[in-house]
Amino acid sequence: MRCGTECFIVTFEKDGVLYTKEAKARSHIEARRMVSSKYGPDSRVKKIVKKYK
Repeated sequence: MRCGTECFIVTFEKDGVLYTKEAKARSHIEARRMVSSKYGPDSRVKKIVKKYK
């Protein structure tokens, strides 16, 4: 993990199915980029929530 990394819960839709995944990123923008790069540009992010310890 990098310095300043936080855990985000990302809910996104791909092919009409909702998925909920964890993403370790520095910001919610970076978490959105990670989801789109991993699951393709056709995945639509619905919600991003910071996971608190």
